[in-house]
Amino acid sequence: MSNANYQIYDFPDSNWLVVCGDIHGDFDSLVNKLCVQYQMTDTTCIVAGDCGFGFNQEGYYNNLLLQRNNKRMKKANNRIVFVRGNHDNPAYFDGNIFAHKRFVAIPDYSVVKVTGHCVLCIGGAISIDRRYRQKQQKSYENDMKRFGHHFDESNPLRPNLYWEDEAPVFKESLLNQIVSDNRIDTVVTHTAPSFCEVTSKTGLEDWARIDTTLLRDVDEEQLTMDRIYDKLKGLPITHWCYGHFHQSWHAFIEGTLFKMLDIMELYEVRPR
Repeated sequence: MSNANYQIYDFPDSNWLVVCGDIHGDFDSLVNKLCVQYQMTDTTCIVAGDCGFGFNQEGYYNNLLLQRNNKRMKKANNRIVFVRGNHDNPAYFDGNIFAHKRFVAIPDYSVVKVTGHCVLCIGGAISIDRRYRQKQQKSYENDMKRFGHHFDESNPLRPNLYWEDEAPVFKESLLNQIVSDNRIDTVVTHTAPSFCEVTSKTGLEDWARIDTTLLRDVDEEQLTMDRIYDKLKGLPITHWCYGHFHQSWHAFIEGTLFKMLDIMELYEVRPR
C-alpha cells in the first residue's frame, strides 16, 4: 500500500514484531535465528539498518534470500523488513528494486503497520571509516580496469564499499504529513538522537585525522536526528529502536524506551 508521498506496509497476518540490530550481510544467520533457533512464526522482523545491500552483484541478494531462504520463511509465515543503514546502497531502498512478500527493502519515511503498532522507519548514518572505504573502492575499480574487466560506472546497483548519500535526511513537510495521517507509536532508525547512547565521540579522533570533515558531519547527523525527534516527541511513542553502534543499551527518556541494538540482537515490541 502506498500514499502519494510515502509507503505504508500493512502486515495484518503477523502476530509478533521484533527489531534486529545490524546484520552486515549475514542474512542466513538472521533467518536461522527467526525460524530455527527461536522457532518464531507469524513474525515481522525490522532490521534497523546496515543490512548489507550493495557489496555484491544485484543477483546475489535474490539468490541468497529468495532461493535459499524463502521456503523456510514462508513455512513459518515470517517476513523481514530492511531499513537503510550507512553500509547499504540507498538505491536498493526505493520500495521496488527489492520488494518481495517475505523480504522487502523499504524507503526512508515508510510506515509499517503490524500487531497494532504504527512504526515510522528512517535510515541513514555517517560511516566513520568512509575515507578508508573510498580508498579501497578506488583500488578495486582500478584493478578491474587494469585487467580488462567491464566496470559499469553508470549502474546504481554496481558493487561498492561506500555511498555518498548515506546520511539521514530531515524531511519536515513529509514528517508533518505522516504524523497527521498516522498515529505513530514506534520509531526504527539506524542511528539515534544526540542524547542517546553512544554519546561519546571516543574513537572518532583517529578517523578524523584522515577525514577532516568527519566530526562536523557526525554532528550534522545528530542534529538531523534531533530535528526528527523534536517533531515526534509530542506523540505517544513507546519505543525507539536503533542500531549502528554495535552495542546494547536502553533507557526511558521522556516516556519513550530508547533501545540500542547490538549486531544481530533481537528485541520484541509487544503487540498492542
